[in-house]
Amino acid sequence: MDMSNRFSQDIARIQSEQIGQHITGPSDRKIAESAFRDEFKQKLGLTDDPDILHFSNHAISRLQKRNIDITPADLQRINSAVEKASSKGSRDSLVLIDDLALVISVASKTVVTAMDKASMKDQVVTNIDSAVIG
Repeated sequence: MDMSNRFSQDIARIQSEQIGQHITGPSDRKIAESAFRDEFKQKLGLTDDPDILHFSNHAISRLQKRNIDITPADLQRINSAVEKASSKGSRDSLVLIDDLALVISVASKTVVTAMDKASMKDQVVTNIDSAVIG
């Protein structure tokens, strides 16, 4: 089984476990989202290292709600795009990779939000100073 399929299966398992937990209130939902976020970061090999790409809570929520899978190869492409944007002095960049759009704070290497092709229709992206098509 390749890494991408295993990652997708792990995320699906976490989501199904959360559904089975009968999340009833806001505090239960925050705990479940925190557990999902922690496991998501662990599966991607993300840490608190400032040189590594981070995902904001909002971005993780969007990835989860929109069933967007990010593979290790995608991560490499995203990191490369962030490096290109950084080398040009960008602060906030729109990164387009295949059918995925990410708004990234270049200085903090943080994915602010994520959209798939269906979510991009009729959308306007604001507060960016660059776009990287990778």
